[in-house]
Amino acid sequence: MDQVFKALADDTRRRLLDRLHEQNGQTLGELCEHIAMTRQSVTQHLAVLEAANLISTVRRGREKLHYLNPVPLHEIQERWIDKFERPRLRALGDLKRRAEEAMSDKPSYVYVTYIASTPEKVWDALTDADLTAVYWGHANVSDWRPGSRWEHVRTDGSGIADVVGTVVESERPTRLVTSWAAPEHEGEPDRHSRVTFDIQPHADIVRLTVTHEDLDGEDELRAISAGWPAVLSNLKSLIETGSPLPQEPWLVPGL
Repeated sequence: MDQVFKALADDTRRRLLDRLHEQNGQTLGELCEHIAMTRQSVTQHLAVLEAANLISTVRRGREKLHYLNPVPLHEIQERWIDKFERPRLRALGDLKRRAEEAMSDKPSYVYVTYIASTPEKVWDALTDADLTAVYWGHANVSDWRPGSRWEHVRTDGSGIADVVGTVVESERPTRLVTSWAAPEHEGEPDRHSRVTFDIQPHADIVRLTVTHEDLDGEDELRAISAGWPAVLSNLKSLIETGSPLPQEPWLVPGL
């Protein structure tokens, strides 16, 4: 939390966060366009924000995209603001969010978590049908080759897939990109969203960044904003302890 407050104390870093809030997923060059300083200085400010976990970065080809990570800001809100004026501020926040998202065609969501594991184990936890069935309530089924179809299949024996898509990129054990769609919209590419898993090792831990793009408006953003933290918390528990959480986290009241 000290790193977060230190990062937020600088006006330039706050403006960078504002820029990412306006348009998430920008390159260094795009961020520099409205900041009157050298690329090297902007890079240093971005490094401070990333160290505080206020932003995350995702590589796409030769480009490095920067995304706002809302988790530390949400923690500040809960600890220092929300508990004092929760009803009024939530109503204002909902109004502000609706106004902002009405200006954006396709919202995005980014979640970062740290796992005591190896990239290979995290990759397997995301792609092995039996493992995903343990912590996700669905089995992810595919050969995970670029261009292959994948399915998110229920574990109740019905064989029903609630999500289908295509493997866009597959670079074991560091990067997996898939398209996501409801089965009835599989043949409609403009109804697909896109999920990227970036797995970055650091000593004995792994940073897993999940980026969900091209979402279909506010309702889908709200749903996945509750769903991804629950699923990834269960994944983290399974990898680090050998067991998922005692209760399915997506069934916690209020989600």
